[in-house]
Amino acid sequence: MSDDDGEPSDRQKYEFTKVLEELDEYSGSGTQLVSIYIPEDRLISDVVAHVTQEHSEASNIKSKQTRTAVQDALTSIKDRLKYYDVHPPENGMVIFSGAVDSGGGQTEMVTEVLESPPEPVQSFRYHCDSHFLTEPLAEMMGDKGLYGLVVLDRREANVGWLKGKRVEPVKSASSLVPGKQRKGGQSAQRFARLRLEAIDNFYQEVAGMADDLFVPKRHEMDGILVGGPSPTKDEFLDGDYLHHELQDMVLGKFDVSYTDESGLYDLVDAAQDVLAETEVMKDKSQMEEFFEQLHDGGKATYGFDATRQNLQMGAVDRLLISEDLRKDVVTYDCDGREEFELVDSRADTPDHTCDGGGEAEVVEREDAIDHLMELADERGSEVKFISTDFEKGEQLLTAFGGIAGILRYSTGV
Repeated sequence: MSDDDGEPSDRQKYEFTKVLEELDEYSGSGTQLVSIYIPEDRLISDVVAHVTQEHSEASNIKSKQTRTAVQDALTSIKDRLKYYDVHPPENGMVIFSGAVDSGGGQTEMVTEVLESPPEPVQSFRYHCDSHFLTEPLAEMMGDKGLYGLVVLDRREANVGWLKGKRVEPVKSASSLVPGKQRKGGQSAQRFARLRLEAIDNFYQEVAGMADDLFVPKRHEMDGILVGGPSPTKDEFLDGDYLHHELQDMVLGKFDVSYTDESGLYDLVDAAQDVLAETEVMKDKSQMEEFFEQLHDGGKATYGFDATRQNLQMGAVDRLLISEDLRKDVVTYDCDGREEFELVDSRADTPDHTCDGGGEAEVVEREDAIDHLMELADERGSEVKFISTDFEKGEQLLTAFGGIAGILRYSTGV
């Protein structure tokens, strides 16, 4: 469920997001929707034993309807677990099962298995409620990125990662820097010199921790954040203690009161504006290139029909799709000729009048993004999902229908 570099592709992220949106729409009449998060190192036999125990304990539920629904869900989960051997797939898996409301007082059984989520499932979790527990997966699908974190003062330091939205403390150090001394004379000068040496040694130790952690990942990182009180963080950065390649990756320095592990979380909070801007920079560069080609270069396309036609011709280098696009494509048969119509994903399939007149027969209805990505795969076009968290990204959705492309060559379409 990932690219060669271990990161999920845009297609995989979209597929997960689409499933999560569907799961979030489901509800049960009682605490009868079961969610199970299974880490990669958990034995399937242990999970089966847990589900069997929950099935037995569910017999004590007073409501017959809820009791039956929970036991049916657990039976469905056990049936799905039979397809796995000793352990779950890489990164673990999540299973959702339960009787969901289908309208008119009716219910239908839904069971969804998500294998190899974008990030590892951290711990086993069994949850039973009126809604599926999707928040942990939604957090995995949040803003991505890999950032190095450093917090320090003259007493201690902590170094770690920000992976997506998850802070991961890794290394810590305590200093041997003595407190300030106010005695005069030569002893005071000697003490001050020793204190400066101790500070310098500590800064070198912190830089060594950061270098060991960050340098091997420097080509995958999106930046480094440094936090602490003034003047500590300023002395550390101005002294060029970090590896020269890491020094160039520092996005900013931020005032942070604590320098233990909690300080790493405070640093991320303090850097939210910088992080938000960095996350969207890649999307901004794509949209800026699109607008340049649209106005001056002639190698731009937009809208469903024109972009689809250019995709079929193999002329699209990068397909740009708004993250908020929620449309379906309806394929019609017009006397042996296909015609297409883009409709809202929640709307009914409309009647279609063929270009030459006459009623059309519905052949297929599918998700518009899936439809376009399949064409992109066939023609070797790259797919980029664009956030709406900046002006040009919002324009892609509102002014260009959420679909555009940067062409390999001008086609006139």
